[in-house]
Amino acid sequence: MALLISALLFLAALIVIVGHLLEQRRRQRLVTQRLQGQLAREDRFGTLMRQLGSSSIAQRSISQDSETQTLLNRVGWRKSSQRSMFAACQVGVPIVLSGLAILTQELFFQKVESPWIVPLIALGVGYLLPKRILARAAKTRQQEIALEVSTFIPLLRILFESGMAVEQSLRVLSTQSQRLLPVLTAELRLILIRVDSGLDLGEELGKTAKLLVVDEFTDTTVILQQLLHQGGGAMKSLLALKQLLDDRRLTRLQEYISKLSAKMSVVMMLFLFPALLIVLGGPAFIAIARSLSNI
Repeated sequence: MALLISALLFLAALIVIVGHLLEQRRRQRLVTQRLQGQLAREDRFGTLMRQLGSSSIAQRSISQDSETQTLLNRVGWRKSSQRSMFAACQVGVPIVLSGLAILTQELFFQKVESPWIVPLIALGVGYLLPKRILARAAKTRQQEIALEVSTFIPLLRILFESGMAVEQSLRVLSTQSQRLLPVLTAELRLILIRVDSGLDLGEELGKTAKLLVVDEFTDTTVILQQLLHQGGGAMKSLLALKQLLDDRRLTRLQEYISKLSAKMSVVMMLFLFPALLIVLGGPAFIAIARSLSNI
């Protein structure tokens, strides 16, 4: 009990010290901004999260994990501020969950033999939870991109038939198709920004395809790179790719329906079959029970 109280006091002191240091940094930055003429009002919570994310511990937790960097690229968080925000979550969530576990244990479960087990589990869950959420968000974004590619290809074909080049077509789609293709147009805008700085369009398309790891988008970028290097002949390739994507989607839907029918059969076996057995065999069971009771 005394050891647990000491741990709580140490955690509270650590939070107070860290908060004081972060407040000093915030004040210094505000003074610098006022001297430079920037008097904009800031969000304290966002500032606190950015300062926590820019700390050495948070940055080290991301830089040493290549999988986290890959997932951040797939989600689209490529700016330093966005990475700092995730680093702050990576460091702050375990501390918050362990503190809540200790507080709950002190309030409701005071007679626990090993009080350090639950905070330790909460610390591990808090460390793994942001990364699992990030992986789920990356997978969802990949599915959205794969779904948008089937609309992206016909639009490209229409623009190519009107006489536009590859770069012109991509620029038109990045500006005019934001509501129709929200995720894909965001990636196209990033690619075109790098192209405007002097980089090659084909290489940037290939790098983006490697970052996103979406088969549909990778196949499309291969055709666009071929069109950039060799010229015409991409209309048939785009049409064949569109048909292939439609066949893939049809196959996935058939697999989903077959799995769903199997799941529904299990549900029927669990819920419908006992009710049917009661309806059909109930009268016979009642008659047998009555005859046995009369004997």
